[in-house]
Amino acid sequence: MSALKGPTLLFCPADRPDRYAKAAARADSIVLDLEDAVAPADKDGARQSVVRALLELDPAHTFVRINALDTPWGKDDLAALPAHTMVMLPKAGSAADVRACAPRAVLALCETAAGVLAAESLARTDNCAGLMWGGEDLIADLGGRSSRGPGGGYRGVVLHTRTQVLLAATAAHKYAVDAVHLDISDLEGLAVEAEDAVAVGFRAKACIHPSHVAPIRAAFAPTEAESRWAREVLAAAEIRGAVFRHGGRMVDAPVLAHARSVLAALESADDEPPSVAGNHTAHHTRK
Repeated sequence: MSALKGPTLLFCPADRPDRYAKAAARADSIVLDLEDAVAPADKDGARQSVVRALLELDPAHTFVRINALDTPWGKDDLAALPAHTMVMLPKAGSAADVRACAPRAVLALCETAAGVLAAESLARTDNCAGLMWGGEDLIADLGGRSSRGPGGGYRGVVLHTRTQVLLAATAAHKYAVDAVHLDISDLEGLAVEAEDAVAVGFRAKACIHPSHVAPIRAAFAPTEAESRWAREVLAAAEIRGAVFRHGGRMVDAPVLAHARSVLAALESADDEPPSVAGNHTAHHTRK
């Protein structure tokens, strides 16, 4: 995976091949899910559907979430997939797990205590393209009961996991992907999470429903004010050098890096297919 193709990764149950093309048309990338979305009795049939579909789906926009390698299905999933397939590896616990998927590029899911503690080594594995985290599986692995507190925010251990994944991926120059928002109808909460993901440096956010694509895209796309500021600052830097004052604020190398990130995100948003982006209305926008 040389580059994420946009900020949205939409999960699609692998046992619903009738939904594959629809999901691919709505999101930047799709994740055909052979793990949690498929009952044990349906694993083999879903795997066959995925293998057939990979002949037609764009490999640069398609991930396959296989079953964990220590399950009865994981190794069969891996053996059935072409070498160019991008794999999402659930419950990745060690660099050896990632290497076992080679030569396939791997988006490793840090969703167990072992996986979180191994995030740095996972990210530094040659065929690791990025890291993603998962709060619900983590809490289950810890023997806990809830990933969120009474106010709806994530509990401390989950926030620690999110930060650990972001730091490990970024330090290894790999992509960090923010976790899904499980409340399908809570578009406001989703937008807040997505905006925070953008603010701290996540490159994309996964989602479980097509209605989540638009709020995520809206969060990752720079506002007019942000775009104008970035252009002004970078233009001023051409004349005034590396350190100067602009709008009452000191501008130096980190601020210029922020500005370049804004314009890069703007270019990425401009590349979205109009027919897809135009079919959705964001529920929440930044001011």
